[in-house]
Amino acid sequence: MMMELISMAADAGAAAAPAVAAGVNGSFTLGLAGAGAGIGIGLIGGKAVEAVGRNPGAFGNILTLGIIGMALAEAIAIYALIIAFGGR
Repeated sequence: MMMELISMAADAGAAAAPAVAAGVNGSFTLGLAGAGAGIGIGLIGGKAVEAVGRNPGAFGNILTLGIIGMALAEAIAIYALIIAFGGR
């Protein structure tokens, strides 16, 4: 009786393993994309501040380009969210 229960538990664990692996892969993908987006936004913001410090007259153009760049970096994280958890 005990051996049957152990084998049933092992079979149930093997059946659930792909679902757990998919969750771990999705979380890893989302974490990696989130970290990349955070680094990208930080670099864009830092470089925009440097550029305004060097040429304050170009503030409007730099702000526009910075916002566009940050939006593109953030879109990568949103795409990763869709890819990571869209198949569930």
